[in-house]
Amino acid sequence: MARHRETLDRENPRDFLDFCLLELEQQEKVDGLTEENAMYMAQDVFFGGTDTTTNTLLWSLLYMTLNSDIQNKVQEELDAVVGGSLPTLSHRSRLPYVNACLLEVMRIRPIGPLAVPHATTETVKVGEYDIPKGTQVLPNLYSLHMDPAYWPDPDRFDPERFLDAKGNVINKPESFMPFSGGRRVCLGEQLARMELFLFFSTLL
Repeated sequence: MARHRETLDRENPRDFLDFCLLELEQQEKVDGLTEENAMYMAQDVFFGGTDTTTNTLLWSLLYMTLNSDIQNKVQEELDAVVGGSLPTLSHRSRLPYVNACLLEVMRIRPIGPLAVPHATTETVKVGEYDIPKGTQVLPNLYSLHMDPAYWPDPDRFDPERFLDAKGNVINKPESFMPFSGGRRVCLGEQLARMELFLFFSTLL
């Protein structure tokens, strides 16, 4: 925090900590924000993203090892699109099979099988059930991702589930919520997807 404060440019905040420092100075929008709170939030984001991304990568390598035919397809696509250089985010849209593999890893082995607890802010009706205001809700992502009604033969690792007839990636299919859902979806989703793509494609 001290280093950020020393190099803070009030006209051009660089990141989350810079915005926190500006808010601490002005106390305009966030009541009760302290420097200690800002540090805890930064730690939560950092540690929350490190462990989850690492575990997803470990699962991806295991599934590549167990499915050499799929690993070969990934490597062929990388060779055709990236060649001898290192993959970059600009390659991502041209690597549908690589992306489909990562989506399938997130489906079959969700890092947070019960997601983060949420609570209802008002009484709601879900299907035939009434859920009172203030009820803690735990989305069962594992059950959702392994439901044969949405995922035929759900225990089989099959990246093709995430490709349409033309070979394009299906990014948000029904019953797929590796980052949870609703307005409180994981705030690191976009960063995690980029990191997973870069690490996985580089390793392969």
